[in-house]
Amino acid sequence: MARCNSCSAPLLANTNRCRYCGVRNDVDLTGKFDYALYNDASNRICPHCDEALQTISLDPQKEFLIERCGSCYGLFFDPDEIERFLESSVAATFTINRKHLVNINADRFQAQQKTKYIKCPVCQNFMSRINFGHRSGVIIDRCPAHGIWLDSGEITHLMEWKRAGGQLLQARRHSQKKKKQSRANIDFSTYENNYALDNTKQDLLISVTALIKQLFG
Repeated sequence: MARCNSCSAPLLANTNRCRYCGVRNDVDLTGKFDYALYNDASNRICPHCDEALQTISLDPQKEFLIERCGSCYGLFFDPDEIERFLESSVAATFTINRKHLVNINADRFQAQQKTKYIKCPVCQNFMSRINFGHRSGVIIDRCPAHGIWLDSGEITHLMEWKRAGGQLLQARRHSQKKKKQSRANIDFSTYENNYALDNTKQDLLISVTALIKQLFG
C-alpha cells in the first residue's frame, strides 16, 4: 500500500490525497520511475485543475515525453503512448492470475463515483469514456485525435492489471472472438453457396419440365 510522502499514513487505493494531512501525493511516478521535468508549462491544460500541464521525460534520451498536472498528478498520453508505456514498464506476462485480477478491480472499484465528462487538454472538446482493454476496470478519458487522460492512480492500476495477465487475457478473448466470427462467416458462406446450388437445381428442373411439356404435351 502506498503511503503519504508527508506524514507516512497509508493511502487508499482510489485517491492520492492523504485523509490525515490532506497532502496530494504522486502515487504513479515518484519512487517508481526515473523521470525528469522537460517543460514546466506546456500549452496543454489540465481538465480538472485548469492549469498548464508539465511535460516530463520518462527516459534519459528524452524521447518519451508525456504531460502531467503538477497539482492533481493526472497524466496525458498522446495516441498509442500508453501502450508503449505499459510495454516498456511492465515485463511480458505469460500467465493469467484471475484471482489477482478480481482483487485489483475490487480494491479500486468506486460504487459512488459520479460519471463526469472532461475536456481534452489539447482541443478542449469533451472526451469519451472507455474501459481500457474492455475489462481493466480503468475508465479512461479518450480524445480520438489527441490522446488519453488518466487520473492519478489509474496508470498504477493498469500496470497491476497487466502484471496479473489482464492484457494477455484480453488478447486471448479477442482472438477467440475473431475465430468465432470467422467460423460464423464460413458457415454463412456455405449456406449461401448451398442455397444458390439448390436454386440452380430448381431452375433446371423447371426448365426441363417445361421442355417436356412442349415436346409431349
